Amino acid sequence: MIPADSPDRRASRLLIVDAGGNIRNTAREELAALFSPNDVIVANDAATLPASLSGTHTATGQPIEIRLAGWILPGDPTRFVAVVFGAGDFRMRTEHRPPPPPLAPGDHLLLGPLRAVVTELRDHPRLLTLGFCGDRDTILAGLARHGRPIQYAHVAQPLVLWDVWTKFAAVPLAFEAPSAGFALDWRTLTAWRERGLRLATLTHAAGISSTGDPALDIRLPFDEHFCIPPATAAAIAQTRARGGRVIAIGTTVVRALESATDSSGRIHAGNGVARGRIGLDTRLRVVDAILTGAHEPGESHFELLRAFTDDELLEQMSAALDAHHYRGHEFGDSVLIERVPRPWRAVEPPVERPACGVLTWGMNGVG
Repeated sequence: MIPADSPDRRASRLLIVDAGGNIRNTAREELAALFSPNDVIVANDAATLPASLSGTHTATGQPIEIRLAGWILPGDPTRFVAVVFGAGDFRMRTEHRPPPPPLAPGDHLLLGPLRAVVTELRDHPRLLTLGFCGDRDTILAGLARHGRPIQYAHVAQPLVLWDVWTKFAAVPLAFEAPSAGFALDWRTLTAWRERGLRLATLTHAAGISSTGDPALDIRLPFDEHFCIPPATAAAIAQTRARGGRVIAIGTTVVRALESATDSSGRIHAGNGVARGRIGLDTRLRVVDAILTGAHEPGESHFELLRAFTDDELLEQMSAALDAHHYRGHEFGDSVLIERVPRPWRAVEPPVERPACGVLTWGMNGVG
């Protein structure tokens, strides 16, 4: 596939892989006419943080880049899991970035107006826990002034925050964009509303997609916090009870919904943490179809698609993506994959977890 090298998302395409094994190439604007009013479409409303911070390792004076990669406590800007690099910036391919200078707990980092401390070295040279000095308002202001969106070399021009926010971005908790949502423009959202489709939201702190190190990349995605509002959990339960489908906009939505669904099929509203990979051996309990980007075999995003359909059909999908010159990565084209339908049964009303707390800021639930 060709990497999409610009946030310009006009004239994008859509590859549809239906439950019968048929593959169809079309324009992404056809999304406006897809799905049934009995279905519910679930999107991730997390806005993207300026999670890339350049600066200096004070003990050596060497340049460093920190990429925030996970919350210790969601919404608490004082402590993060982070991936660290040495000299360079996004213009250098991630796998070519040099390692950081030798780090030790207690080391200080100067990151523009912010000062941070290495609080823990994890089990990989690029992975650590970072604590910022100062109060909440000072830290957030420093992130806004100095931070940049995490970016990779296939996009040549520097990105700004509005390049990586979806149309319904709300709570700034994601470290990289929940990019499947880029496919949903105002025309599509308006058409769905006029046709009576239900759009529900959840908040999932989407993590980073690459560390540049194969040994660390294979562990992606890291643990990711999410919150499902009671209105969204109820909409899904109602949809399932009447035989409709649950359409996930992106892999983060699949991870959140499947993590929040118990073995009986009940959706639990509230906070949670999505852990581990979804893949070939995962039995999906709630999601019936996924709208996602065009992913390459071997990526964690592609591995998740193996829970929806068999490898033979995914190989055919990959061949079609190549044949039609689909664009990959976060600003690329889209794929819609339907899971083979299964008999529906009525489920009990959702059991709520503890209230979402900080993750409810700006959350609208069902549109």
